[in-house]
Amino acid sequence: MAIKLTARLTALAAALIALPAGADENLLGYVAGAETLPQGASDAYFTATRRWDKGRGDYTAHDYTAEYEYGLTHRLTGGIELKGQSIDAGGLVIDGYMPGAESYGIRASGVEAKLKYNFLSPAKDGLGLSTTFSLQQSWLDPHSGKDKDVTKFELGLQLQKLLLEDQLSLMLNTGLEGTYAKRATLDAATQAGADAAMQALTGDPSASFEWPTGPEMEIEFKLGGGAAYRFAPNWYAGAEALYETEFETEVGQERWSVFAGPSIHYGGEKWWATLTWFEQLAGGKEQYINQADDSLHLIEKTKHELRFKLGYNF
Repeated sequence: MAIKLTARLTALAAALIALPAGADENLLGYVAGAETLPQGASDAYFTATRRWDKGRGDYTAHDYTAEYEYGLTHRLTGGIELKGQSIDAGGLVIDGYMPGAESYGIRASGVEAKLKYNFLSPAKDGLGLSTTFSLQQSWLDPHSGKDKDVTKFELGLQLQKLLLEDQLSLMLNTGLEGTYAKRATLDAATQAGADAAMQALTGDPSASFEWPTGPEMEIEFKLGGGAAYRFAPNWYAGAEALYETEFETEVGQERWSVFAGPSIHYGGEKWWATLTWFEQLAGGKEQYINQADDSLHLIEKTKHELRFKLGYNF
């Protein structure tokens, strides 16, 4: 009797270990899988991202999102996301981008609506394939912290392959993002301070700080890949990388960057959590005056990012 019970418990434990991650569970911090929620199911998750270090001065920013998703059909998931941010920056002026010191706590910064459609399931069809579309409206610049009216759309594609009896998940993402933005005019004191900083940086007493307030249109391309391996029941260790490049209508390619780093994920029956450390490995095109590290893009990016996600399935 005891032998039979032990055998059954062992078989049950093995079955639980073999179970793949739940639908649309975020195994990685930046690269997404292809699954969608079942019809009528829903989840909610919170994301906090810390970005810091531009090579000079002091710069730390936090991005926050709270998202709710609902399975409209077995293939289509809809979601709404509220965005917030905080910033603490000083000792660095970047012509056209950062007019000077800025510091405030959490503020609402935008809202985003999303749709995700699944064509193929990685668990059922051998290869997962889905597409996403999102539309975003925001009113704060995540880099300078200043007022900026932004309308953005993003079209994405997600591929996912399960290997080693579903213990290993491979993911590949691509995305195309279009942005229309318009900045608010700087107040006289901020403009004067930025002008003085530019004169000190360049040694030119007639230099002035540029802060374009006309409409801007940009196109961004993203390519990301990652892998997550289940090393214990409910636990995944992962690694991911993300390449981003941005083109502006008047100047062509403005910037590019490559980030990569490790992730750790835990997925319970009702909730899951993911932690990702992201380092900028390379970047280029635009640089600010007196930038110390010319192998990175540090105008709109930072050297380091840390992202934490916490989700709950209803």
